[in-house]
Amino acid sequence: MQSITTELVHQTITRRPAESHKGTYGRLMLIGGNQNFGGAIIMAATAAIYSGAGLVTVATDASNFTSLHAQLPEAMVVDYRQTAYVTQLLQTMDVIIIGPGLGTDQLAANLLTTVLTHVQAHQRLVIDGSALTLLAARQQSLPDAQIVVTPHQMEWQRLSGLKIADQTPTANRQAQQHLHAIAVVKAHHTTVYTNDRVWFNPGGTPAMATGGMGDTLAGMVGGFAAQFPDFTNAILSAVYLHSEVADDLAQSRYVVLPHQISAEIPKYMHRASLA
Repeated sequence: MQSITTELVHQTITRRPAESHKGTYGRLMLIGGNQNFGGAIIMAATAAIYSGAGLVTVATDASNFTSLHAQLPEAMVVDYRQTAYVTQLLQTMDVIIIGPGLGTDQLAANLLTTVLTHVQAHQRLVIDGSALTLLAARQQSLPDAQIVVTPHQMEWQRLSGLKIADQTPTANRQAQQHLHAIAVVKAHHTTVYTNDRVWFNPGGTPAMATGGMGDTLAGMVGGFAAQFPDFTNAILSAVYLHSEVADDLAQSRYVVLPHQISAEIPKYMHRASLA
């Protein structure tokens, strides 16, 4: 097991070239946020935008449009019930995030099927939240694309078949290899299972134990994956910075909220790029 280091983060997050534009930093679509869980997709989209993704589109329930625009005027929105339009947009994206606040009803299942059917080999796909529960019920192979799943331990239990007590690094590694996707297994100290090794994240604080923290991480992973060429290093850097920001905030806060982490991301990325 290898620890994620600041050196890896500094190698990943580099200075932006002067000759660049919003398209340089990736086109990202987030899919989720039903009528009851709109906050989840808003938190994920917030993290993606604050992580520097160039163009962000949110496919969500129309009831979330006003809240999303009020929170994030930088994001574009589309009603996720417009299946043909969503499918058309998917083909233009560099990164797709599906799952935060998605729910597990038939509409959610259909959206996941649409994504898994149309995702292309050159695209990067982040599967999180409700989409992991739906994926676990499907019992099918993942498509040919660059894929990362971001489960907490209970979601990993559903997806891998491993009870939480049995989720050892060795067992998780075997399950990840069978899944054919990078796995970010979230816990007090998150562990990332890549194609060739197991990575240990040294950060993490109980101050992070609040709803929406995983949605924020999914948005960060997607935002980093939209910009940085090495998919694995983008994921590892997002995991590391997510907890580093929280650890620092927790020095003066009993509870760290997800949106507080998002607000700090640009500063920490700037610092990393100068190292």
